[in-house]
Amino acid sequence: MAKAPIKFLNKDKSDFFPVLKKRVDLYFKEKAISRFGTSTMIYKSLVMLSLFIVPYLLILSGWFPVWIMLLLAIFMGVGTAGVGMAVMHDAGHGSLSAVPRINNLLSASLYLLGGNVYNWKVQHNTLHHTYTNIHEVDEDITGKFLLRFSYSEQIKPYHRFQHIYAFFLYGLMTISFFGKDFRQVFKFRNHAVAKPFSTQDIVILITTKVLYGILICALPLLLTDLTVGQWLIGFLAMHFTSGLILSTIFQLAHVVEGVEHPAFDEQGNVENAWAIHQLYSTANFTCSRPMSWFIGGLDFQIEHHLFPSVCHIHYRQLSRIVQATAEDFGIPYNNKTSFAAAIRSHIEMLKSLGHVQENSSALAYADQH
Repeated sequence: MAKAPIKFLNKDKSDFFPVLKKRVDLYFKEKAISRFGTSTMIYKSLVMLSLFIVPYLLILSGWFPVWIMLLLAIFMGVGTAGVGMAVMHDAGHGSLSAVPRINNLLSASLYLLGGNVYNWKVQHNTLHHTYTNIHEVDEDITGKFLLRFSYSEQIKPYHRFQHIYAFFLYGLMTISFFGKDFRQVFKFRNHAVAKPFSTQDIVILITTKVLYGILICALPLLLTDLTVGQWLIGFLAMHFTSGLILSTIFQLAHVVEGVEHPAFDEQGNVENAWAIHQLYSTANFTCSRPMSWFIGGLDFQIEHHLFPSVCHIHYRQLSRIVQATAEDFGIPYNNKTSFAAAIRSHIEMLKSLGHVQENSSALAYADQH
């Protein structure tokens, strides 16, 4: 961490975000629409939750052979990813509904997936969204097991092979929820930015983990003829499916070619305004509308990072405003032309991070500003 609080210095192009915000505000005013999700988001939430809950109930019924139950477990993994990206994510940002109680209720869907809402809000809303791609602060790119996502991370000999094994490790993401959430209780006690877990937060953490264990582990074994080994295979298949989908989508926003990894100086200064920093450290990718619908508009990560309190159903329209404003100010707008192109770019970035020692990305970022 920086010795002093990290600050984004408003230098060149500091008028970018005020101008962009005015244009976005005007868009919502002229269209006479809410920044939050409409009633369609409630229906979407029900569909996504059904992708998780219905296969679970079918497994508990015990009506199907083991291989069908395995397929149902994989569908639960798809549902887990869908709920995480298209329901919980917006609700956790307070953008799914204009009613806070609905956001709180739907953000709690993370407990059904094995995660913890408080830890997610600290790591994602506070650390990742504020200090995007800044090593030692953004935990999404810092200290990953066998992976190097930042040029500031110490390089190891095995990192040169990370583009080969990375996607396997991505499949372990949601399984790691269990240990990580408890580790964060201790880590946040002395964190420079994050507030520590309160006693209430710790009680919720323990209670929800126990309930998850009952729902996902105990009930399938008690109510069906599954053996422990068969259950374990289904459990791992479910989590590998959800982890692979979630990790891949999120890495395409911040670990691709053309995305910067700026470093702060000894005073904790980052040489740019916050909004411009988001454009330099984030990328979009083009995909089909059905895929965009399923991943909760996370193909428009630039818009999400600039306006996290706006529901993802508006990102496609806002992207035109953001791109035009970025062009007006001479700021790059990083958009990969397809999902396949984004995957290729991510693999190339993993290769670069596995071979390049110095923080060339941060140096290039500093030279540009």
